[in-house]
Amino acid sequence: MSTFNPNELLQLMAEASRKAASFSVWPQGDAPGARQSPAQLVLEEQHTGPSAWDRSVTGVRAPQITVYAPAEPNGVGILVTPGGSYRRVVLDKEGSALAPFFNARGYTLFVMTYRLPGDGHAEGANAPLADVQRAMRTLRANAHRWRLDADKLGVMGFSAGGHAAASLGTRYDEAVYDPADEVDALSARPAFMALVYPVITMVADIDHPGSREQLIGNSPDEQQIRHYSLEQRASAQTPPTFLLHAVDDPSVKVENSVVMFSALRRLGVPVEMHLFEQGKHGFGIRDAQGLPVSVWPELMMNWIETKV
Repeated sequence: MSTFNPNELLQLMAEASRKAASFSVWPQGDAPGARQSPAQLVLEEQHTGPSAWDRSVTGVRAPQITVYAPAEPNGVGILVTPGGSYRRVVLDKEGSALAPFFNARGYTLFVMTYRLPGDGHAEGANAPLADVQRAMRTLRANAHRWRLDADKLGVMGFSAGGHAAASLGTRYDEAVYDPADEVDALSARPAFMALVYPVITMVADIDHPGSREQLIGNSPDEQQIRHYSLEQRASAQTPPTFLLHAVDDPSVKVENSVVMFSALRRLGVPVEMHLFEQGKHGFGIRDAQGLPVSVWPELMMNWIETKV
């Protein structure tokens, strides 16, 4: 991976964003189960850093997908679910910043916003999953528009977005919303999962307390804990999975990736895991610069190319 200084990375992100286009996940804009309130989507430009390209959003009612398309598509599309502790959705650090690197190898990225489980939507804790299921089905229905193979659509998730992505990979056929149209007859199963410092489990001591609180509250029962602990939801049909984590992550403990790796290996699901000594949490592309973990996009893309 080439080394870029922060200003160069910001320029690449700005260029990628200028070329990007967005569309709604749901046919009517607002998700069918969205809470009807005057709350508006809010840009938090200062949340993840000091630049204009460190935005996140809250109050999502009408999830959107932003398409970062390469000049020469390789046929593989990746639905990206950024993190944000299930309190917000990061747009740049784990969204637009990825585009220059993945586009250069022909990958088409679909960076999405999704509803948050604590915002009072009808689906409750399943609101993020409803949105990512619908997003994957929409991409599959329209793959030809971006010169993609409908059977080569995967998902990449970061932090709490890793929980949303892993929910898709383990619960892709679970009915969490009423079908809206013929698109919902399509499979939501991704061809692969790539999970970066993901929230996986709700089990105490290794869970991420902030994400768990937003998802199932402070006093969940054992059934809720099992239902949303994705190492317990994995099956032999779970897609091939790539896991990436820093051992020194102070927020989402590395054990989240370890328990998922162990569950998938036990089930015979193809799985690859890379643990790096340094990186802490939320390193994405920019904060990985200068560390061994900066090679992660190449590692991930090399792995994907053995699976599709």
